[in-house]
Amino acid sequence: MKIAERTEDAGYRRIRRSLFGLESFFQRQLWPARVALIAAALAIAIVLGALFFRYGLRLYEDWRQTRLLHEAASMLQQGRFSEATQTARELLAQRPNSLPALYILAEAAEKENLEDAISWREQIARLRPKDPDSQLNLVSAALRFGKLDLARKALDQIPASDRDRAAFHVVAGWLACAQGNFAEQEEQFAAAVKKEPKNDLYQFNLAALQIHSSDAQKNAKARENLERLSKLAPYRTGALRALLNDAVARNDLSAGDNFAQQLQMSQEVNFGDYLLCLNFYRKLDEKKFHLLLERVKPFAAKNPSDLASLMNWMNRNGLTGGVIKWIEKLAVEKLTAPPAAVAVADAYANAKNWMRLKRWTRKGMWGESDYLRLAYQAIATRQSRQDNADTEFHALWRAAEQSTHDQPERELVLARLASKWNLEKESEQLWLRAAEDPPMRREALDALRRLYREDNDTEKLYDVLQRLHDSSPNEAPITADLARLGLNLERNVEHSHELAKEAHDRAPNEVNCDVTYAFSLYRLGRHAEAVAIIQGLPADQLRDPHAAVYAALLLGDASQIDAARDYVAAADDGISPEEKVVLDEAKAKIARVSAAPSPAVSPVFAQPSPMPAASPR
Repeated sequence: MKIAERTEDAGYRRIRRSLFGLESFFQRQLWPARVALIAAALAIAIVLGALFFRYGLRLYEDWRQTRLLHEAASMLQQGRFSEATQTARELLAQRPNSLPALYILAEAAEKENLEDAISWREQIARLRPKDPDSQLNLVSAALRFGKLDLARKALDQIPASDRDRAAFHVVAGWLACAQGNFAEQEEQFAAAVKKEPKNDLYQFNLAALQIHSSDAQKNAKARENLERLSKLAPYRTGALRALLNDAVARNDLSAGDNFAQQLQMSQEVNFGDYLLCLNFYRKLDEKKFHLLLERVKPFAAKNPSDLASLMNWMNRNGLTGGVIKWIEKLAVEKLTAPPAAVAVADAYANAKNWMRLKRWTRKGMWGESDYLRLAYQAIATRQSRQDNADTEFHALWRAAEQSTHDQPERELVLARLASKWNLEKESEQLWLRAAEDPPMRREALDALRRLYREDNDTEKLYDVLQRLHDSSPNEAPITADLARLGLNLERNVEHSHELAKEAHDRAPNEVNCDVTYAFSLYRLGRHAEAVAIIQGLPADQLRDPHAAVYAALLLGDASQIDAARDYVAAADDGISPEEKVVLDEAKAKIARVSAAPSPAVSPVFAQPSPMPAASPR
């Protein structure tokens, strides 16, 4: 038994050793695979962990940014513009091209009337170059802050396929208005109304413009639309203002009285509206007007801005004497600070009371308006013509100018004052500087144009007309003026001919453009076409002295002597030097044609009659 048991134990041990050896064999064979498997599993776990971590962070960031975006939008709706801006900037710092954040920043800046709106709108337009609304929003922002060059550039980038929309025409109309091109403004507003005839805002924009039209049909239609819109709350006050102005201009006192009463009862009436009513009541009844004026004065005296507004209105309307009498009754403290102090100085200047003006401007400091105190003092010094007046004038004026540097609004006010008091040299320099600022460019160039025309400085006048054309290239009358002056001065002749045709094509019913094109055709040797244009124009329009010069030349060349002489007589001494040269050319043609003998009738020689036969004897 024991031997058998030992034998059996020995067998079991051998089997176990064999199995252990086999297990060890398999373990030795499977270990590298197991390690690889474990490594792969770990790698997969790490990758999955990294992916989960990465996308988890991204999901969290997306959730966080969405939450911030909703918060910023909510703040914007609640009028918390600064907080909305700060939150949107946080979003933009993480995602620089986030359109929602940019939209919020642009809206908030526009609500707060901040020029930053332009840069935000520019970024949106850059990210959405093919979106016309983004470009139009940029144009609107640029117009709002006087960046006319940027506005025109952005508008030009809108494809032609997107230009036949009401929104485009409205924005293009406001750009034309900012450039002083009121004819194009009317065209664009009319196009917007045509696209959306039921839009009351577009109807109001067009009617408020056409109420001033010389076209009786347009004027009547505008009046009808404004009367309808005056019943609608959003347009009531604006429509009544326009209607009252129109009634005053037409001397329709009954209608004016009705509109004035409605305007005074409007909830949005302001002090300027009372001045508008004064314009009307002055025409209605002089006695009632003065009674009303005396009733308005105590109300105006309660507010410095209203006080200055009423004084300025009186100064502009020939009531300077009344201003000076009123000054004596008012408390001094109401008058010594701007804007009332400036209105008082203007009254003394209008009255040519130079001594009182000098005394008034020598005392006190006018804060931000101190440059006007110096300017009025300079004007009083020059006008008083005392010893050393010129030296003192230049010192004071120079001090006033120095106070306006890098402040375009002050330069503009000073330029207007210099023009009003015929300070040609001083006003020229100020207008030239103002012309560099886009919002003021049109007014400055128009002022320079008048200045150079009065001085007959045609070379500078040509340059100003060129700048006007560059800033408002679609304005046909300016294009025509530039073309005609270029032809007369023989400057850029070929281009001047092109401009003459361009002006005529754009405004074929405008006499200035027609006459200029006819003159261009005449200089090109196309005399018959030129005369045909002149003959197609109404005679009363050609009697304008400037048009009559060219009509006389062309009709004289066509041997229509009586008509040519008639237009020579219509041209007066107010024509420009270059037009006098053209008129002299016309007179010479008329003289040559008049002096030439009438074409002789070819002589017809009678056939000699045969000699009579001798009578027979």
